[in-house]
Amino acid sequence: MFCYITQNWRGRPLVSHEVMVKLIGSTTTRKGLKIMAELDENEYPTGIKVSDKEMAKVNIERDYFHGEWNYKICPRKS
Repeated sequence: MFCYITQNWRGRPLVSHEVMVKLIGSTTTRKGLKIMAELDENEYPTGIKVSDKEMAKVNIERDYFHGEWNYKICPRKS
């Protein structure tokens, strides 16, 4: 999705959150994918530490191409 979003806002100044959300929300593909976006103005805590034990529970599936960057988080195995 990100490649389509960045193509859509290419050359446009990202001067506000409103502009970014509108550009993201107006992104489509030739095959019919439509992106929806809204601004989340909630505040979230920072500095939360995740232990190695907690990280080991996350079901991460790494891609063959640069798996350190390209991965998906899958539901936990039961």
